[in-house]
Amino acid sequence: MKPYYFLLAALLIVQASYAHTGLNADTTVKPPVVKQQKGNDVYTSVEVIPEYPGGIQAFGKYITNNLKYPYVARLLGINGRVVVSFVVDQDGKLINVTPLNCIGAGCEAEAVKVVQESKPWKPGIQDGKPVRVQFSVPISFYMDNFKIPLKQLEATDYGFVFDIKGTLYTITEAEYLIGSYFMSDQVQIVEPYYNSDNNEKFKMPEKRGVYLVKMKSR
Repeated sequence: MKPYYFLLAALLIVQASYAHTGLNADTTVKPPVVKQQKGNDVYTSVEVIPEYPGGIQAFGKYITNNLKYPYVARLLGINGRVVVSFVVDQDGKLINVTPLNCIGAGCEAEAVKVVQESKPWKPGIQDGKPVRVQFSVPISFYMDNFKIPLKQLEATDYGFVFDIKGTLYTITEAEYLIGSYFMSDQVQIVEPYYNSDNNEKFKMPEKRGVYLVKMKSR
């Protein structure tokens, strides 16, 4: 039988401080759907679904009020949706909180953090007993497209390496290729850069962290 995953449709727009939340669940009468997870049953369809205190709208408000747009993501105008999977345990605590996709620049870690810090929920009920139930929630990060001057990036406490058509460049080198600025929607993804090849020109010990900015192919 195909699992019926509960999906919390929480479209959480950080910049506009707006959240719309709904719950999609199949209400057709059917046997409970169960999957095994380290010897514990995790349900994906139950008689009484778990609920955040105050309901779905309250959960959406909680996320909107507590989610922070990571600094580097704001700096580079990262947009996208992080889908976070979690299990509501028998006591209502949220466990196994995991991002299912990546948009970069710390957005996944922030989405996981805000879900982990949620209040305990009312647990799901099956056959009169509390059970573990699988959920997922999409959390959207959104900013309008804007210009990003390379000199502005260079002046921050963070270092940046640019991936342009598969080749890595410093900010100075990138400026010769793409000009003094680029538009935020030209960025494909931003990830931590670890300089595994120990390349001297990408060493930036004075920076708080270094990020790889992968540009979209034009």
